[in-house]
Amino acid sequence: MPTPRIIKKYPNRRLYDTETSSYITLAEVKELVLGYKEFQVQDAKSGEDLTRAILLQIILEEESGGVPMFSTDMLANIIRYYGHSMQGLMGSYLERSIFAFHEAQKRFQEQAQTIYGDLPKMPFMPGQPVMGGYLEKGAKAVIDLQEELRSQALKMFSGFPYAAPPEGEPPAEEKPAAKARPAARKGKGKK
Repeated sequence: MPTPRIIKKYPNRRLYDTETSSYITLAEVKELVLGYKEFQVQDAKSGEDLTRAILLQIILEEESGGVPMFSTDMLANIIRYYGHSMQGLMGSYLERSIFAFHEAQKRFQEQAQTIYGDLPKMPFMPGQPVMGGYLEKGAKAVIDLQEELRSQALKMFSGFPYAAPPEGEPPAEEKPAAKARPAARKGKGKK
């Protein structure tokens, strides 16, 4: 496995690419990501790994301009998982979901190329997604699949005592507690 390209971040917030021996911009770091280039951003003084912080900065810039990918509700829900016992599970779930979506998109592109040959490159038009409605349809398919899996899981575990009721069915009413018997009175026994 090749060693990652090292980019040093200086206190003046400038990024220095040690491979090209030149300063680079955040947009150029984004190009490295898009080109699947392995890199690591390090603090120039301490050597601390700052890669995640730089990637988050790129996401912030992408979300601030143009068409955002994350809704306010989605971001709020992600924030709610920080410090929660399910934080690690949520992170790995999101990672697996994005990987599965990416793989499905790659297969779709390969199949389209097999059927239609090389598709002409469409010029990017600001404000319009490159793949048109495909991403929305793909996301809907993933959501539908997740809902179907959830539904099947509920059916599968419905026989267990604490299972959620089937969809559309109200929860079963709690049974009233058995009436307690009156305590025996003292002093009223047989003589």
